[in-house]
Amino acid sequence: MRHGIATLTCLSLLLAACGRTPPAAPASGDAAPTTGAPAPAAAPAAEGLTAGSIEFPVIPPIMVPSIIGSGPAQKQLEASMQALINPIDGITVRPANCATDGGLVNESGFTNVDAQGNLQRVSGQGVFEIGADGSGHAVTGDDVVEVAPDGSGSIINSAGTFEVQADGSGTYVGAYGNIELDGKGGGNWVGEFGNIENHGDGSGRWVGAEGSIEINADGSGKWIGGPEGIVENRGDGTGTVGAVAREVRMAPLPPLPPAGRFPLLDKFKPSGAPCGFVITLNDQVLFDFDKADIRPDAGKVLDTLATALGTVQASSLEVRGHTDAKGSDDYNQDLSERRARSVVAALQQRGAAAGASAHGYGETQPVAPNEINGKDNPGGRQLNRRVEIFVRT
Repeated sequence: MRHGIATLTCLSLLLAACGRTPPAAPASGDAAPTTGAPAPAAAPAAEGLTAGSIEFPVIPPIMVPSIIGSGPAQKQLEASMQALINPIDGITVRPANCATDGGLVNESGFTNVDAQGNLQRVSGQGVFEIGADGSGHAVTGDDVVEVAPDGSGSIINSAGTFEVQADGSGTYVGAYGNIELDGKGGGNWVGEFGNIENHGDGSGRWVGAEGSIEINADGSGKWIGGPEGIVENRGDGTGTVGAVAREVRMAPLPPLPPAGRFPLLDKFKPSGAPCGFVITLNDQVLFDFDKADIRPDAGKVLDTLATALGTVQASSLEVRGHTDAKGSDDYNQDLSERRARSVVAALQQRGAAAGASAHGYGETQPVAPNEINGKDNPGGRQLNRRVEIFVRT
């Protein structure tokens, strides 16, 4: 899916070229334990057998791709969420979330939240449908993401296609080939290094640059295509070397470690960390058009608001003025600042908002489009003309 939300730069690991030494382990993912059934003990060498000097190539571990895209995608989604609570007479209250620097996460766009907590969101970041259980669907500029309540789901973007199940099984198809994991230690990888099979029981097979290597769970195995042509290990301390079989002593092969599992996708959740709440007042509640003086009939609203703020223990309070995009940037900036100062003064006259700050943001933080397809959007402009009170708790 495509979230403006997200670039899913996926796989973080390139395995080192595989020769007689083990390749690097996967860089990320929920790797399964690297233990397996103990290798069978070597049987006493038969009389007259020569020592074998053949060392089977190590079968590369199947790479577990990193699913990084769910992070950025979710980040954009979270930044676009706007949970509306108690909309009354042009006043709304929503939880505030703050970024790591303490700044209020700015949210814009259209949001609908039903009685069950399911959210639909359309904004510049993308289109989101999110369930109350954290599951959902999102489409943005880079990703298409589907997340189920159990953490399973899919991600599609330029890095590839992921399908992840709740038990850690799943598939990946992309620049690094095709990867399948069964979530139980088994899997397949068809890619740059050839075809790797891990059966999850200590056995496996690799067909690649070193030829064809098979390892069985009982310590036996076969290597075809190496410098000796054919090498067979019986798993009992003996084996044969060469196209014309030559009997040699040969230690049993160690079991193949289990493959890893795909990590589950993160559920969608509110952005940042809770840090208070934001009260939004439609400009018509307080001001006449294009004016910064509070209307006389706004007194009752301000009385109620001042009483409510007096019951809240807040570390700080910021009144934030906003305008639509009509007029020049400078004019809108000045108007938003004057309106913010008027609200601070009115609240302080009522014994509230001591120490509150006033800031104007002009037309820079719209919550709705001022225009749609090049045409004026009066409803959107009305939503953008507002005063917010950020109560940091």
